Amino acid sequence: MKIIVPMAGMGKRMRPHTLTVPKPLIPIAGKPIVQRLVEDIARVCGEPVTEVAFIIGRFGAVVEKSLVAIAESVGAKGTICYQDEPLGTAHAILCAKDSLSGPLVVAFADTLFKADFVLDSSVPGTIWVQKVADPKPFGVVKLNEQGQITEFVEKPQEFVSDLAIIGIYYFQDGEYLRSELQYLLDNDIKDKGEYQLTNALENMKNKGTVFVPGQVTEWLDCGNKDATVHTNQRYLEYLKERGEKLVADSAKITNSVIIEPVYIGENAVITNSVVGPHVSLSADAVVEDSRLANSIVQTAATVRHANVANSMIGNSASVTGQPADLSVGDFNVLRV
Repeated sequence: MKIIVPMAGMGKRMRPHTLTVPKPLIPIAGKPIVQRLVEDIARVCGEPVTEVAFIIGRFGAVVEKSLVAIAESVGAKGTICYQDEPLGTAHAILCAKDSLSGPLVVAFADTLFKADFVLDSSVPGTIWVQKVADPKPFGVVKLNEQGQITEFVEKPQEFVSDLAIIGIYYFQDGEYLRSELQYLLDNDIKDKGEYQLTNALENMKNKGTVFVPGQVTEWLDCGNKDATVHTNQRYLEYLKERGEKLVADSAKITNSVIIEPVYIGENAVITNSVVGPHVSLSADAVVEDSRLANSIVQTAATVRHANVANSMIGNSASVTGQPADLSVGDFNVLRV
C-alpha cells in the first residue's frame, strides 16, 4: 500500500502560523498534522505501507527531511514531489505520477479523522464522506439504493447531496488513476478553472469503476485557527481513549494543576499554573503563573502571567500579561 499526500498549498487561512512553516507541519497533540494523518491511515490500512509520497511546494530541505522521517516512522520510503503551480487537486496528485501504481490511499493534509475500521482493499475504490450542514464548499457524492456512488459534484451551489468528500480516497489500481488524471491535463478539462479529481472519478465511474462511500467516526478539519484548535481538543480526547502516554517524563511541573487531557512535550516547564483541559504544549514550552485551556502552544514558546483560551501560540513566541499586586476590599469586583 502507498499513501499519496498532496500538501503544496500555502495555508493562507492559517496565517500568521503558516508564514514560517507549511500548515501540515502545525502540531496536533504534539505531532505535525501530516504525521498524525499518515499514522492514522497506516493504522487502518490492514497491510504494510511501502511508500509515502508528499506533494509539496518549495518548502526547503529542513521540511523535506522531516517529511521523509515521518514516512520512515511507519516503515515506509518517503518520496518528495513538487507542485509549483496551484492548478487543482487532479494536477496535485499527478505531480506524484511516478508513485501512482498498485493500491494506494490519497489523503489531503488538512484533515484528520477518527475511525475504527480496517480498509477493504477488495473494492475498486472507496471515497470517504461525512454529512455536513452546508455542502457548498465541498465536493459531494450521490448514492444509489445499493449504496454505490452514482455522481461526483464539485462545490454545488444548489443542493444535490449533503455527503461531503473529506479528502481521503482509496484506489485499488494506481496506474488507472494516473491515466485518468493525465487525460484531464492532456485535454485541458477543468472545472471552476482547475483540474479536479472529481472529474477523473466521474470518468472512471462512467467506465464501470464501482466506488463506495467510506464512513469515519469523526471528521476533524484543520482549515483555520478555530478549526485546528477544535481538532486538537477532539484528538486529545481520542488519544486519551486509546490510552496513549501524553505527558513526557522530562517535563517539569511545579506547583501546578494539570486538567486532562493535555499533551506536554519533552522538557516543557510549567510553574504555578493551571493547564488544561485540551492544551498541547510542544517541546521546551514554558508556562509560568498562567491559566491555559483549549489551546496549542508550540515549540519553545513562553506564556507568563496570562489567561489563555482557544488560542494558538507559535514557535518561540512569547505571551506576557501583567502580574498584579492587589489589595481588593470586600464586595468589590475586579476584571483584568
